[in-house]
Amino acid sequence: MSFASARFLGFLAVLFVLYYLIPRRHQWKLLLAGSLFFYWFAGWYCLIYIGVTAVTTWLAGRKVGSLLERQERYLAEHRAEMSREERKAYQAAARKVRFRWMMACLLLNFGILAVVKYAAFVVENLNGGLALAGAPGLPVPDLVLPMGISFYTFQAMGYLLDVYRGKYPAERSLGRFALFVTFFPQLIQGPISRFNELSPSLYAEHEWDSRQIAMGAERALWGLAKKLIVADRLAIPLRALVAEPDKYQGVYVIAVIFLYAVQLYADFTGGIDITIGVARMLGVQVTENFERPFFSKNTAEYWRRWHITMGTWFRDYVFYPMSVSKPILNLHKKAKNWLWGFGKKLSVYLCTIILWFVTGIWHGASWNFIVWGLLNGVVILVSQSCEPLYAKFHAKFPRLKGTFGYRLFEVARTFWLMGLIRVLDVYRDVPLTFRQVGTILTSFHPSVLWNGSFLELGVTAGDWVVAALGGLAMLGVSLCSRSEPLWPRLTDRPNLARGFCAALILLTLVFGVYGIGYDATQFIYNQF
Repeated sequence: MSFASARFLGFLAVLFVLYYLIPRRHQWKLLLAGSLFFYWFAGWYCLIYIGVTAVTTWLAGRKVGSLLERQERYLAEHRAEMSREERKAYQAAARKVRFRWMMACLLLNFGILAVVKYAAFVVENLNGGLALAGAPGLPVPDLVLPMGISFYTFQAMGYLLDVYRGKYPAERSLGRFALFVTFFPQLIQGPISRFNELSPSLYAEHEWDSRQIAMGAERALWGLAKKLIVADRLAIPLRALVAEPDKYQGVYVIAVIFLYAVQLYADFTGGIDITIGVARMLGVQVTENFERPFFSKNTAEYWRRWHITMGTWFRDYVFYPMSVSKPILNLHKKAKNWLWGFGKKLSVYLCTIILWFVTGIWHGASWNFIVWGLLNGVVILVSQSCEPLYAKFHAKFPRLKGTFGYRLFEVARTFWLMGLIRVLDVYRDVPLTFRQVGTILTSFHPSVLWNGSFLELGVTAGDWVVAALGGLAMLGVSLCSRSEPLWPRLTDRPNLARGFCAALILLTLVFGVYGIGYDATQFIYNQF
């Protein structure tokens, strides 16, 4: 059930009315029922997958939480009679038991994710090796990927890891925890919420709040407009450009880089706007997932602003634990004197590369995503390694850094660099991607920009104008949100807010890409 569908609007309307009519103590139960109903539309079998994750994580969380409580209670009762060594030994033994329960749940749920998402990829690559050896291949499993499995698995496992670390107590109610895992607005493409941030408003009793509902509706309408007016319109020429790579080279590849950056931003942030807006209409506060990433001045900043909850998940649950693990610490100790001091950074480099390899393969079971992730890691490491050179350059030209022109250069450099790496997501074939990028130098042919060739890609001149105006509108909203969030300010001006909403509805109805014979494209991040 896509957010950009009449079916979803009908579902949301019924749920919204019932939500504020029933007794408030039952609101979370209605949300759970609605979330399960929403997920059922993706296929009844999907409920089995998400149900296994919810139940096993809840059971493991309860067990890990009870073991931690028992440990703390025992230490409080016997602290006076235990030596420091005895307390440490008891804590180590108790931690080992908790660790086993946590690891069993992690292995089960990440194992499910690995099988359904990566089994075919592994077998296909294994068959490639067997073919070279002249051996027969293995049958490739044809498994259906449940909707949003990466998102809800990461969200549930983050909860379990937090309980294991004692960050907060385990949730005692299976129904409430199931709602945390299945909450429908964020099932399709996130954000990946933390339990302690989402649960207070998710389980609270909510009265009718006109201001919050209006703010949520404005945000959701804006997201829907970005999706239907900009993202889905740009998807048409992009499909044409990618379908015939031998025909569309050179300057067309630059167009692909730019258009896909705008399309992906409109699509992904549009979906997140709908998620946050719908949740706010129900009184639930969902974490922001973007912070004007195209204003970033370097790649590290870009990834702090793009898909924020994914980045912080990998940072907190992968990078930090890995960087202080015994193998990495031993490597750092042994290698710190290698290669004239370069070995001091080897452990950081290794952790960064592993992190970005995992990030890449999280996005998809294919080599283009793996190479995409590794390239991002390499670019970030090279940028960090060159910081002394940057410092010397800015010391020699101190006035340059603060100028508008130089800041604009940094923003443009980051935009095109990230777009160049992201083009691996468009062509979905690593050798083809590099060949296409190479044609920028060998077959540029700029005349196609003004000879009408771009009007042969399935869109008219009017479509290009609408897409350009939509892009400028997104830029304007981003600029208006730089100092403080736009939506509270807009909502506090009722006449302006009503005009804004009316304009969005009218523009989406008139210029949105939908209608008879049109198959509404799913949000791009649905595949993850």
